[in-house]
Amino acid sequence: MKKLAEKFSTSAHSIRNTRTLAVTAMFVALNVTLDLLNLRIQLTPDLRIGVGFLANAMVGMLFGPSVAMMAGASSDILGWLVNPGGGAYFPGFTITAILAGVVWGCFLYKEKLSFWRCLAGRLTISLVLNIGLNSVWKLVYFGKGYTIASLVLSVWKNLLLLFPEALLLLVCAKLVDKLFKNAFIHR
Repeated sequence: MKKLAEKFSTSAHSIRNTRTLAVTAMFVALNVTLDLLNLRIQLTPDLRIGVGFLANAMVGMLFGPSVAMMAGASSDILGWLVNPGGGAYFPGFTITAILAGVVWGCFLYKEKLSFWRCLAGRLTISLVLNIGLNSVWKLVYFGKGYTIASLVLSVWKNLLLLFPEALLLLVCAKLVDKLFKNAFIHR
């Protein structure tokens, strides 16, 4: 518990750092752009991996849960502002984005990168947030329009994409970690 509190404290303290804010803003812009351009890895006609989550995961890895919470909220709200085609703004999905930042920060910040750590973070987000909490938000938002069939499809999709997304996350995290260390730490 002490280690978790230390992660939040260190992360919150880094929010005042100009470099942290600049790099976070770039990742937020990248996330919004990826979602706006609908860039995805198409596996089958009905199954695709959205890559926007990678930007928020990188913020969590580099700067911790406090900064990743801010990035998640910013990405969600800015994403809706530039592309409100999905419907009216609903704050529940912003809460999910904030909590996803917490998860990425807790699993990746100041930790040794491994497939199992990436998988654990992805599993937590898929089960607790995407399937669990987002189902509640969709039920509130859509009412009777959200059916059991929609829930089953969500479970199927999240579980099927779990390993490919964790692997993609690991590859990107190792690349970003190396680039970040080369660009900022070894100067």
